Amino acid sequence: MSAVNDFKYKFKNFNAFEKIIVINIIVFIIGQLIGVFGRTDSSLSYLSLPSDFYSFLLKPWTLLTYGFAHYGFFHILFNLLILYFISRMLLNLFRPKMALNIYFLGIIVGGLAFLFVYNVLPKAFLINSSGVVGASAGIRALLIFLGVFMAEKEVRVFRFNIKLKYIAIALVVMDVLGLFTWNQGGNVAHLGGALLGYFYAIKLKQGKDIGAGFERAMDTVVSWFQPKSNLKTVHRKKGKGNYAGKTKDEFHTFNNQKKIDLILDKISKSGYESLTAEEKEFLFKAGK
Repeated sequence: MSAVNDFKYKFKNFNAFEKIIVINIIVFIIGQLIGVFGRTDSSLSYLSLPSDFYSFLLKPWTLLTYGFAHYGFFHILFNLLILYFISRMLLNLFRPKMALNIYFLGIIVGGLAFLFVYNVLPKAFLINSSGVVGASAGIRALLIFLGVFMAEKEVRVFRFNIKLKYIAIALVVMDVLGLFTWNQGGNVAHLGGALLGYFYAIKLKQGKDIGAGFERAMDTVVSWFQPKSNLKTVHRKKGKGNYAGKTKDEFHTFNNQKKIDLILDKISKSGYESLTAEEKEFLFKAGK
């Protein structure tokens, strides 16, 4: 039991994307066990997004759950490694909930793109696909978002420094070419996620968070499963300990958020390298 309790403690302290990675690994292991003992090649069919629209209507949850299902070892390994590294960058610069908005909306839009293509376009243009699985659409959304919002920022790839915008362009080109391969359905989902990431970044640069409504909806759903507290709320009277109607901690939190917003605005206009050492250090500490 101590090992289980130790895992629960560590899991509780993981950030949101580390928890997503763990859930993906657990689902993969369960799928492998079902495949071996059940002698089936479709052990995760209950989670995968079907290409047929009427089959989807019987399993509407698959529009989200397909992003947690992987069959191949290298498929999940490649996806989760990229998700781990890209999420570390995102969580240092943006609110965790906003990063999650991009990820999950990327999965959803990628799934909708897959359903649209396989149910609207003529069959002559399509390569047969029974369904799609994998977190790639959400990961594409995150990568393209960064490639647009922080286009001039350079990252180290092996021995070379490459701007994020060039990585984003290369990924889109690969996915377009992939439309003519056996994994056509997967690449359609990738492009759907990429499209979401692109528009999310464009709108955020204009000062609009298009994921705000989705975030509120998810907060509402999460609240249904949270235990209700019997404690009564105590309202403090305004006094000398208040700052502009806020407590001292609320006032500092508000000021820090405004500073983060100004720094992110500077990044969007001039790139990450335009930040001063103090601004970079502040962002790093805020991400912690």
